Amino acid sequence: MLSEQTLSLVKATVPVLQQHGVMLTSHFYRRMFEHNPELKNLFNQGHQHSGQQQQALAGAVLAYAQHIEDPSPLLPVLTRVAHKHVSLGIRAEHYPIVGKHLLASIREVLGEAAGDDLIQAWAEAYGQLADTLIDIENGMYGESTNAAGGWSGWRPFRVARKVAESEEIASFYLAPCDGGALPPFKPGQYVSVKRFVAEWGLNQPRQYSLSDAPNGEYLRISVKREDAAEGKPAGRLSSLLHREIQEGDVLELSAPQGDFFLHEDRNGPVVLVSAGVGQTPMQAMLGQLLKRGQREVRFLHAARHGGAHAMGLQVRQLAERHPQLQIHVRYEAPRAQDALGIDYHAAGRLNLDEVKDLILLPDADYYLCGPLGFMRVQRDSLRRLGVPAERIHYEVFGSHPGGD
Repeated sequence: MLSEQTLSLVKATVPVLQQHGVMLTSHFYRRMFEHNPELKNLFNQGHQHSGQQQQALAGAVLAYAQHIEDPSPLLPVLTRVAHKHVSLGIRAEHYPIVGKHLLASIREVLGEAAGDDLIQAWAEAYGQLADTLIDIENGMYGESTNAAGGWSGWRPFRVARKVAESEEIASFYLAPCDGGALPPFKPGQYVSVKRFVAEWGLNQPRQYSLSDAPNGEYLRISVKREDAAEGKPAGRLSSLLHREIQEGDVLELSAPQGDFFLHEDRNGPVVLVSAGVGQTPMQAMLGQLLKRGQREVRFLHAARHGGAHAMGLQVRQLAERHPQLQIHVRYEAPRAQDALGIDYHAAGRLNLDEVKDLILLPDADYYLCGPLGFMRVQRDSLRRLGVPAERIHYEVFGSHPGGD
């Protein structure tokens, strides 16, 4: 338990964190990487360069300070963070390093305002947070290690197949090099993929959703090539995977993690709503649903046009074989060769109000994945249409949905 003095001092920093939080976390990351450069191999340097991680950490530190008296409302967020930490291989021994640089950054950024009492208060608060995360993560590491076919850390996988799914998305079918079993992951979860990026001289991890249901033979990821656009650099690892990785090559993977997954303990209908590469976890869910039973399924997907639409033919073929599956596809800007009624069902952006007769089903669960703005629009539409919040599930991936 934290003392009243500690609680008071931490709460008093809320206004400062609201105003200068990103400055503090930017200083923290620079300091930590300067003194412990080996940790660059654990952090997405693309998100570092874009500022996403600094903003995400600033928001997390602020939320913790605001809830310091009762952090229990933050448990879902902490669980999500723990899943990512386990996927990246962050261990208990890393927390003292982070704590040292965080406290030093508070003192260096705030200057005279950061007296010894404030530093001690934040040391105690950080210790409580670290202990909570370590406990959650130790449980997750144990589950991953003890599961049939599970493992801890990094495991080498060979690319058994590489398939172009669209002009910008490729699937990689990954089989364990040791020939061992694979774990029965939850459809919707992700793995981390680690690869050396010569430009940075670093191993770099990225999280990619598993895009096929558990099958005991392979794990499949489907990766969008993130090209440079509007001042945004190209995705280093996605470009490397598309350009350099071929069948027979080896990738290192962490065990499946993630708190966005299909609720298989329910019997009601399922509505899957995605945009772009956000359909990857939906593919795993769809495969599992069709394999397991007769739950009604609606599969809604938005793409820019047919060239960017991955796996459209496969989903249409599934709908022909499974009468419980109905699909609806929107192309924002169809090409001349895109066939209305076959490749897609309507032009423009996906508007759930226009298809409410298709998707509003009693006791249905709704799963959303795509760009952050897309998910917000669809979530708000569902709420306006009367869907209870607890029936709406959405992916939050990395510092932001998506990845490179």
